This record gives sequence, structure tokens and C-alpha cells, in this order.
Amino acid sequence: MGLLTDPTAGQGRFVKLLLKYCDKICALMYIVGILWFCSLAYPAMNANTYFSENALLPGLVKTQFREDKLALTYHEELLDEMKKYDDSIPYPWLLAKFRQIGLDVFVHNFTLNSPLNKKERYTGQNVYGILRAPRAASVESLVLSVPYRPPTSVHQTTSPSIAVMLAFAKFAAKEKYWAKDIIFLITEHEQLGIQAWLEAYHGVTCGNDDALDHGDLRGRGGAIQAAINLELHSEKIGQLDVKIEGLNGQLPNLDLFNLVSKMCSREGLYQTFKNRGLHYYRNEFKEWWRYFRNTLAMMATQASGIPNGNHGLFHRFGIQALTLEGFEQTKAAKSSMKVGMLSLGRIIESIFRSLNNLLERFHQSFFFYLLPASDRYISIGLYMPAVSLIAGALFIKAFAKWLKLQGDSDSLDNKSASFGQEVEPIKIIVTFISIHLFSIGLLYMPQLVSEACETYDCPVNRTIFYALLTTVTIAILIPFLIFGFFDKSIEILNVFAMLELGTALICISMTNFSLGMFCAVLSVPFTLWVGRTNSRIASVLQTLFLLLIHPITVLAAVVLVNTYLMFPKDPQKEILMTAWDATQQAVIYSIADSMIYGNWLFTVVTVVFHSNWLCYWIVVMSKVRKNGGKGKSKKEKKE
Repeated sequence: MGLLTDPTAGQGRFVKLLLKYCDKICALMYIVGILWFCSLAYPAMNANTYFSENALLPGLVKTQFREDKLALTYHEELLDEMKKYDDSIPYPWLLAKFRQIGLDVFVHNFTLNSPLNKKERYTGQNVYGILRAPRAASVESLVLSVPYRPPTSVHQTTSPSIAVMLAFAKFAAKEKYWAKDIIFLITEHEQLGIQAWLEAYHGVTCGNDDALDHGDLRGRGGAIQAAINLELHSEKIGQLDVKIEGLNGQLPNLDLFNLVSKMCSREGLYQTFKNRGLHYYRNEFKEWWRYFRNTLAMMATQASGIPNGNHGLFHRFGIQALTLEGFEQTKAAKSSMKVGMLSLGRIIESIFRSLNNLLERFHQSFFFYLLPASDRYISIGLYMPAVSLIAGALFIKAFAKWLKLQGDSDSLDNKSASFGQEVEPIKIIVTFISIHLFSIGLLYMPQLVSEACETYDCPVNRTIFYALLTTVTIAILIPFLIFGFFDKSIEILNVFAMLELGTALICISMTNFSLGMFCAVLSVPFTLWVGRTNSRIASVLQTLFLLLIHPITVLAAVVLVNTYLMFPKDPQKEILMTAWDATQQAVIYSIADSMIYGNWLFTVVTVVFHSNWLCYWIVVMSKVRKNGGKGKSKKEKKE
């Protein structure tokens, strides 16, 4: 009966060992988690890619595309038309070409009302044509999309992509084996155009209701199963880079990536992932290092939650999509031969004919994976233990602290009499909830500030950034405004913070492993060390380290490093100014992305990580008082 009445009763050898070696166990779990993650790039820990969906039948048909000369003609005509339209799509020419091919042609209008500045309004138009399937009803469809970039665009041209698209549409219109509709889509304003078209196609709104007016579509095909986004920058392509990272870290089915890789290899086109092609080393360390760098490059893109191509906005609708970006000449493709419109058209034909064979949606292969190379993958079952070990250290530490609190208590009668005074459960719960409500207020602050800027005619972006920065700075003063906690109350708040952070890291890693892993590696060692201490030096160090892992500090550091890597020869003062401006833009863009596209990054940082950081900040900086005594700062408290 002792276990049912007294938590300290029956603490056997396991509990005593846990309390004695808790710090060492947590440190070991963290180190093992890091080593586990690093070992994933070793060839023995990952596997060769393979096709799980047999219905794709990749490469079993003889390609029949012969419209390369027509594609070159289309390209010449398009270049002439683009000179007449400096900052818009040549709609008449595109509509005429689609109609000549025999497609059902439509124009889609959309409007963006800037969510942060109501005075700013942008309009755009998308052009799309639908090739109706001759062998089936319009039940399913495929999409071939191209983002149109006018001559004034800062991005590389995509005019060759439109030429190849038109040539392939001309070829596909002659064939009778298509069992799915093919939608040829040309979008304006990069990702904004594709987002508006997808929302209109499915009749939904992904961001704020008043931000993007997606308009209506006059023509639709069947349910979209897959999409290929083309970004070819030249008539002759020496390298084709495949982009897969989508919104909020979503990825396409691995079979689609394998299909594209196989078709490129079949046509002799140098295919890369993260601008790195296949290269094998006899030296195991060099091979591991190459795989490890490629994995980190993929994770860096995925962690941001920002799509690196128009394909990334299809994933949330259950549509498997990726981007093919072609370059004429790169450092990685110097020794490879260039291919022309003929090979590019054959690659597209092969991909779409394989997709045409699908009897159901992609479901056989992986949706959660990492790619150390184009022909190798790491499945979710292999990479999740790494972040689970690191986050698990937080649970072990929290459990040990709870056991220690129970063990340090007096007899049951004394505990019952003093529980309300020593632990202060109401105060802990109110503090914990108030912190999270404050962080939720940060989430909605940009909208309130933007409305105030309209009234007082202030610069919106700069005002929003400095309002957030000021509010976050004021939040640092919260511990000094609280009357103080008892020792046990602070420890219990620390336990709550550890449990929250560990749970958040694992949940985030399930959908966006890269973001969860980076946050775990950065935050766990400091949060394990944070706690009540009587040492002035330890308290000061805890304060400094907590300030270093504040979300704003981390963002500024990442931007500063990227700025230095991009402009290493610039003066230090100029680098600092550029990095500061880039930090402001990063915050504003993350807010706009959350309002327009539904990006989770700003929400996760404000509601989860900032509120959790405040919990640890209160643990370190709050006053500690004894029962009946006055509040006393932890930094001034002496044993």
C-alpha cells in the first residue's frame, strides 16, 4: 500500500540510479542522438531508391516526341512577343497557340490585397488549357505548369519552358492513349499565381480570407493526381536540378522523384539534387561527407517551410509535385553533354505517360524521407530515433526532477498541510497559461499594428518589425514583475517547460523533421542545464545562454552568417547593416507567408518556441522566496 499512499515509498534501485546519474544519462542521450543522425549519411545506414508503384511502368514505352523544331519556332516567336509585354504575360499569343493546338483555353484572374498594407493591391492573370482525355471521362488529371517571367524579372527566364510545353501539348493532342486530362498552366507572379489557381480549382482559402481573392475558374479537369513544374533557362540544357521541398516541409511521394531520375538517366541528361550529381568515392569518409552535406542542404531548405518552387503549393491538396529546373552550364555539369528540346520533350513525355498508367493516387512509397543523394534515401523509421533520443533527454530530466521533488518532501501529513504554500499550483498554472496567451498575442500583433499604421500613416513593415521587437524585449521583464515563487514552484514550472518542449520537438519532427531536428540540437543542451542554482556564475551563464537561443537572436545569427557567406569581401559594417535589413525582411515575409499561404513557421516560433523560452526565462530570472519570507533575487541568493 505504500506505493499508493506515498510517492517516495518503494523507490527502488532504478529510481535511485536515475536520480544519481540523470545528468549523465541525458548528456549521453543527446550525444547518441547527434551521432545517430550523423551516421545516417553512411551508406550502410541508408538504402538505394526503388519503385514501389508497379503501375508506373517507367521507361517501358518507346518515346515518340519529335516536335523539337516546333519548340524552337515557338521560342523565337515568344521572345518577339515578350518584347511587347515588359511586365505582363503575352496573353493574346498564348491563347491563340493553345486554341490552335485544340485545347480548352481559359483565363484566370486573381487579386492580392496585401495583408499588412491595405493600400497595396496586386492583380494577375493565369492562362491554362485543358487537353481532355480521349479514353476516359474527366475524372483524373495531370498538370504541367510554368511560371512566366517577363524580361524585367529578377529571376532567370523561363521562356524555353513555355516553348517545350506548347510543343508537348501539340504532340499530346494527337495521341489517343491519354486516360487523364492534362492541364497546361502558365502562371503570373511566381508562387502567388499558382496559389490563387489552386485555391480557385478546389474552392478553398488557405490563408486569411481577405488577403488573396482567388477568383473563379470557368474550366476544370478531373482530380489532380500529379504535377510537374518546369523552369528551363535555356534551349540547351546541361544540368537538370530536381526540387522537391514544399510548403511547411512537405515532400512529394518518393516514387515521383525516382521516376524523374530514371527518365533523365535514360535520356542521358545530367540530373542533380541540390546541384550535386552522382559521384562515388573509394574513400568512405569522403563519400559520407558528400552524403552528409547533401542531407544538410535538403534539411536547410525544408526547415524554413518555404517552397523552393511552384510545386511546393500542390502538396497540401494531396497532389504529388516537383520542379525541374534546367541550366545551360554550371560548375557541376562542365563535363556533361548538353541536350536540346528533343530530349527535354522526351523526358516530359516519358514522365506523363508513366503517370497516365496510374490506377490510383500515389500511396505505395515514402512521403517522409531524406535524400543524401539522387539514388539513395533515408526513411522516417531511421531518422526519427535521432530526434527522439535528443527530445527524450528532456522527458528523463523532467521525470528525475519530479521524483526529486517528491523525495525532498516531508511526511505525508506535512506535505498535505504545506502543499498549497510550497507549490502554489494556481500561480504556476496561471503563469504558464498567461505566457502562452502573451505569445498568441504576438501572433495577431502584426495585423493590429498594420491597421494602426493606416490610421497614423506610418511605414508598415518597419513599424511591425520594431513593434514585435519591442514587445519581445518587454517580455524579458516579466520575471521582475512577478512577486516570486517558492523553490518547488520554480522546479515544477521547469518540469512543465521541459515536457512542453520535448513534446513540441517530437510533434514538429513528425511533419517537418528538419525544423524539429535543428531546434532540438540547438535548444536541448541549454534547457537541460537551466534550473534553480545558488551559484552566481552559473546563474549569469544561464542568462547569457538563454539570450543566445532566443528566437530573434537565432534568426539574426543565421541571417548574419548567410550574409557573410554571400558577400565575404564586403566591409564588416556593410555586412552588419545588410544582415539587419535582411532580418527585418525575413520576419515580415514570414508573417506575410502565414497570412497568404498558410506557412506555419511564424506561428510555431511565436506560439511554441517563444512561449517555451519565456518559461525557462522565468525559471532562471524569477525571485525565489521562502515560506513567510520576502522575495529575494536568485542572483542575490546565497546558500
